[in-house]
Amino acid sequence: MFDFVNGETLLINKPVGWTSFDVVKKIRNLIKKHTALKKLKVGHAGTLDPLAEGLLIICTGKKTKEINQIQEQPKEYTGTFFLGATTPSYDLETPVNKTFPTSHITNELIYETTRKFIGKQDQIPPIFSAKMIEGERAYNLARKGIETKMNPRSIQLFEFEITRIELPELDFRVKCSKGTYIRSLAFDFGNALNSGAYLKNLRRTQIGCYSISKAINPDDFALQLNAL
Repeated sequence: MFDFVNGETLLINKPVGWTSFDVVKKIRNLIKKHTALKKLKVGHAGTLDPLAEGLLIICTGKKTKEINQIQEQPKEYTGTFFLGATTPSYDLETPVNKTFPTSHITNELIYETTRKFIGKQDQIPPIFSAKMIEGERAYNLARKGIETKMNPRSIQLFEFEITRIELPELDFRVKCSKGTYIRSLAFDFGNALNSGAYLKNLRRTQIGCYSISKAINPDDFALQLNAL
């Protein structure tokens, strides 16, 4: 049984193509449909880009007070970098705008470069991000072609490993602090290789002690409610 008013922490596996708000809206509507609740606080603990998938924590009722605490926890991601090209959004939301040579990139160079990214560092967020710039989202300004300056922010990579090398693709796993943009990591990683890179796909697998292995997709959550 669920107690949505006193609060539930729901682990949802966000599908590719959904915004985080899409998931919140879907969960809220499902709860209202299957209960007598007309008003209910529902929020998520950490945005995932529409092209990303994986763990999205949804809090309801009184549990929404814990959102900030959950957001502070380290996060783990897996995904794929595509080497030899960049895009303005640092992922596949926008088309390739530049290409670079990759013939000089060896496995040894890749592993050596990976080690250099572990630890504290300053990172510049993508211009296609949800950061607020003078009252407007940065991605709205970017889509209008308005040039904006993104200030660096302090982040930390606790773990960073390459799990597959099949150039021009690299699979990776990273554990990082709050505020880390994996798209920016892809872009910076490409630069460090004297080439270019963008994020081809991304999956969030963990937030603090919460794991994707315990998450369900929105349709399965609907089935759970139907079974009550």
